[in-house]
Amino acid sequence: MSATMAKPPIPPPPKVPPPPARSGNGLSSANLSSVSESDGLLSLPEKVVIYGPGGVGKTELVANLQHMGKTVKILDLDEGSHKHHVKRVRGINDWATLRAYVQDESKWEDVDVICIDSLTRAEELAVAHTLEHVPHEKGHRVTSIEGYGFGKGFQHVYDTFLPLLADLDRHVRAGRSVVLICHECVANVPNPAGDDFIRYEPRLQSPSSGKASIRHRVKEWCDHLLFIGYDVAVNSDGKGTGAGTRTIYPVELPTHWAKSRTLADPIVYRKGSFDLWTQLFGE
Repeated sequence: MSATMAKPPIPPPPKVPPPPARSGNGLSSANLSSVSESDGLLSLPEKVVIYGPGGVGKTELVANLQHMGKTVKILDLDEGSHKHHVKRVRGINDWATLRAYVQDESKWEDVDVICIDSLTRAEELAVAHTLEHVPHEKGHRVTSIEGYGFGKGFQHVYDTFLPLLADLDRHVRAGRSVVLICHECVANVPNPAGDDFIRYEPRLQSPSSGKASIRHRVKEWCDHLLFIGYDVAVNSDGKGTGAGTRTIYPVELPTHWAKSRTLADPIVYRKGSFDLWTQLFGE
């Protein structure tokens, strides 16, 4: 009877070297040289968003900054500044050109205030850029935001748009104020404490889901979100009447979205006045 041959032992698996240990806690790249400390009030350039109905005087209001000795340059995307004596830039018809012009420091020498008129039009350029350069996840191009699938198009436009705010922040750090003009829209506002209502808000992307909302991000970004509207009273017949007077609102009310870091009271706006800028810039 032949002896049963023992099976050779199975060799142990090769030892995998452990991953290299990370040095420290990942904070070694911190750059504290850019950090500064201060005490008390700090005077910084302003980030202002002005919105309201067409023809109410938004561009005129920005042009009035010149009466305070401010050099203003308007990126006239809506081509509506021709009735005002201001420095303007026309012919920006796509998102890449807008970004490149804002980023070019040589274009902004001796400029105190940058104005984009309008941010609503700038968002339209961002949408067109997204459709041209961001394909569907399956590789094909789409012709509308909805073509990306539920909610995905809004996120793509949001991601395209947001770097513009970073571009503008660099100008603020360089000492320039930024004024962004928006058109208005009427938005439905859910009200957990009672009936839903409608109010004026800037006409910028704001999906009902609340995600990828350019409108909300711009409100967070700016120092002042100001609504300018005509003064309208309702008579006993339920008809609106007004004398064409206008008011700038820095505080949120059920009728409109607004905020301000320093202003608390409505400001009556008369043609040619610059009371708003006197209060903001303290001059």
